[in-house]
Amino acid sequence: MLHSFLPVADGAAQALVLGSMPGRASLAAGQYYAHPRNHFWPIMGELFGAIPDLSYQERLSILKFNGIALWDVLASCTRESSLDAGIAKDSEIVNDFELFFAQYPQITAVFFNGRKAELTFLKRVKPLLKSRALACHLLPSTSPAYAAISYERKLEAWRILARSCYFATSYGICRSVTARLISA
Repeated sequence: MLHSFLPVADGAAQALVLGSMPGRASLAAGQYYAHPRNHFWPIMGELFGAIPDLSYQERLSILKFNGIALWDVLASCTRESSLDAGIAKDSEIVNDFELFFAQYPQITAVFFNGRKAELTFLKRVKPLLKSRALACHLLPSTSPAYAAISYERKLEAWRILARSCYFATSYGICRSVTARLISA
């Protein structure tokens, strides 16, 4: 049985990026998106300055500074490989999102890092949240296994996260996103 990580969030979080379950490299490193070919940190570097060359804690601090939380939909599961397709459906246990959103009520947008995260959340979590209003956005997976689109197209799709923080900055919610980061 594999177990995901604790959420990365603080009181400034306005947006939640959700994966499905960390892959083998991430679990071994104890870090979100640790596979060297995963595009998550290069994209966060382009959008927010959380470049892969920084320490993991520095990258997390930059995301939190920008109002971004990280977590996974699944708390635990069994899986043969690092691929989402290898997750045994009958083994899936979702994280406690009722408690999470009670602790972070200011989060109003969820960004799914791939289809598996989105489908599992919408099927197994969203019905439990009852009247909680969340803007949900499916983004292309940053996994190296998802090679159907280029890095450049993934980056372009992920710009909605920066625009979301930029929009929130206009209302004093997120704290720091520059125009350079959201242009394109």
